[in-house]
Amino acid sequence: MPSPRLAEKKWWKDRLQVRQYASRDEMGRAAAADVSQAMKAILADRGSLRIVFAAAPSQNELLDYLAADKDIEWGRVTAFHMDEYIGLDEDAPQRFSTFLDTRLFSRVRPGTVHLIDGSADPAAECERYAALLQEAPIDIVCLGIGENGHLAFNDPPVADFNDPKTVKIVELDDMCREQQVRDGCFDRFREVPETAMTLTIPTLLSGGRLFCIVPGPTKRSAVTQTLEGPITTACPASILREHPNCTLYLDRDSYGV
Repeated sequence: MPSPRLAEKKWWKDRLQVRQYASRDEMGRAAAADVSQAMKAILADRGSLRIVFAAAPSQNELLDYLAADKDIEWGRVTAFHMDEYIGLDEDAPQRFSTFLDTRLFSRVRPGTVHLIDGSADPAAECERYAALLQEAPIDIVCLGIGENGHLAFNDPPVADFNDPKTVKIVELDDMCREQQVRDGCFDRFREVPETAMTLTIPTLLSGGRLFCIVPGPTKRSAVTQTLEGPITTACPASILREHPNCTLYLDRDSYGV
């Protein structure tokens, strides 16, 4: 992997480390270099690794650069993803499991991949996936921030910083569903499912190391609220400021003047 350029700006907001890059590509390359370094260190120390990935176009550069790094021992990695629509056809390209398999898993072949089955009974599937997540600590979480400030599918109306569940069923708010159309995942709003399964916020925050990648002008409002507003479920991503080991990667479009 070519060495990324240094961040244009670095600062802290509460416990959150923030790095801003001149371009989306440089941001993704830098994030991938940091994720790769963390993965290699954990694998060298413990011999295995458990990691959670977000499935969204905002993660494309991160996933592409990770896939290009031939020095990661993926065979010792157990991979999860953080959310999935309920009710899409098994061959639907919009499935997050399909997205991650295409962009990453089929290219690097992790030793174990645990996928959320959006066709299964949702309540039973939440219990099954929660049990897998609870088998051992999560080492790394690679995530993004939604236009409404969500983490995974924890939209403001359903976000709970003290959620007792590991994985839960949620109704998606309209802003979240509209984002899926703007991202090019669906052609029309009515095609976007109304419900999904998601890792809860405490589950995401249980990761030992968090890498949050947020490019693009459509995320500017959410990033501003995350960094400048109160820590509140009205902007779920604001809770990242309390995590002891989280880095937020931005480009020029997603924050600032």
